[in-house]
Amino acid sequence: MEELHKPVLLSEVVANLAPQPGENYLDLTAGYAGHANKILAVTQNYKDSTLVDRDEFAIDYLTKNVSSEVQIIHDDFYNATQLLVECGKTYDMILADFGVSSPQIDKADRGFSFLTEGPLDMRMDKRQKLDASTIVNKWHPRELERIFIEYGEEKPGLAKKHARIIVEGRPFSNTKELADMIAFNGRVSKSKGTRWHGKHPATQVFQAIRIAVNDELGLIERTLPLLPKLLKPGGRVAIITFHSLEDRLVKRYFKEKSSLGFESELEVLTKSPIISGELELVINPRASSAKLRVAKKR
Repeated sequence: MEELHKPVLLSEVVANLAPQPGENYLDLTAGYAGHANKILAVTQNYKDSTLVDRDEFAIDYLTKNVSSEVQIIHDDFYNATQLLVECGKTYDMILADFGVSSPQIDKADRGFSFLTEGPLDMRMDKRQKLDASTIVNKWHPRELERIFIEYGEEKPGLAKKHARIIVEGRPFSNTKELADMIAFNGRVSKSKGTRWHGKHPATQVFQAIRIAVNDELGLIERTLPLLPKLLKPGGRVAIITFHSLEDRLVKRYFKEKSSLGFESELEVLTKSPIISGELELVINPRASSAKLRVAKKR
């Protein structure tokens, strides 16, 4: 079977979660089961394990390719976590990989990439109303400026410039129009080449819009406090992040919950984040920004 998505830090996740036969597993961002398949192959406990994803294409894949005994939930990881807590579920292992999957990036019609022409969409869950087009074409320039600073980590002056360029260039109908307008400072370019060095000038803008569309940071902030409730004593939780905003939230939460002495809920197992090795980066360059943090419930 063709691998749709290369799971990042796969061996590191398995080594740190240390699955044992009979243990149960919760994957809050199961995607195309890259991590789940490896862990479930060890535990063989399908009926007590749960796979979650909000992307309909991932859910379709999981339904067709993972054991029918596994519980599959089509929802975002926060809603799913709330539901599982309410149901009194607990797990030996939990994984959350907050990255965008390769099929989402590579499919032009998903609108995540500025390298290919596609609709201004960026929704991980196609059922939701808010999409990139709404943000780009309707939001107030001050709101655009805010998300470029907060989510794109752009400098205020550059964020304001990007917002002005977007407002003046409206309406935008596809990702290439938006990326080119930002790259060429508000001028429509007839050149087929590029005029910059290093990363594309629209990189941070696209990141900010994607985060805003999917409420990525808000979902993480609301989910983290629920994770200890889903862990059995001695249960392990592994979280993979892909940019500093996400990693900062996870690092801070783990520190808060592990520094209360006898009242600490968690013990941090990774004092520093685990990053991809050279071999993985050759095979999967998209893993270059991945960071893995792991904790255990006391």
